[in-house]
Amino acid sequence: MGDLTPIAFDIETSGLDPSAVVTVAGIALPLGSWLALNTTGREAASDRLEADLEHAADSNVRVAVYHSEADLLRGLDAFTSEHLNGDRHYLTAYNGETWRGGFDLPFVRSACVRRDVDWPFPDMAFADTMTIVDRFHTGDVGDLVGVYDALVGEEDCDPFDDSGSAVAAHDCGEWLDLLLHNLADIERTRDLALLAGRFVAKSDFRMKNLSPPDR
Repeated sequence: MGDLTPIAFDIETSGLDPSAVVTVAGIALPLGSWLALNTTGREAASDRLEADLEHAADSNVRVAVYHSEADLLRGLDAFTSEHLNGDRHYLTAYNGETWRGGFDLPFVRSACVRRDVDWPFPDMAFADTMTIVDRFHTGDVGDLVGVYDALVGEEDCDPFDDSGSAVAAHDCGEWLDLLLHNLADIERTRDLALLAGRFVAKSDFRMKNLSPPDR
């Protein structure tokens, strides 16, 4: 949108209860995607997962494996510090954070508090893709998959019919399917943001700065 390039963000979690943790954090950049996997102490080979993901999704993907939520959050902070630039990028997510609530950013914010980890998105502008695509007519669908199918309609790499399957995949250690689901969501989100950048008025992006006042 304008001089800023959308960077799509999405997380998976182990559930919605107070003890739930971030299991995957994904970021889609112009030249590829970065996925952070929290195995909660189990083993996974990042190089093998990268090869399988690139084969299954035909995408440029890098995978970072962490054994805890705290390590994943620190890894996310390090990655965004190195690769995201507030002068060139804006962060976007689908229902990531809206004036009514949202999911991804509030969940990450609370996780950072629990784990005493720095907020990973200082000095970043944010616009929620869900509030942008309501400027298109998509009938009675409002979820990410439904809106994507209505406006873009390309095939994706998602092995799941719903996000609830991602919880079971993490429990069972089905890392490839879990990562494919997150990859599909960040790619859908970025495609929709790019589409909106061509057709939606700048004023409808409702951007805000994610930098806390005390940072």
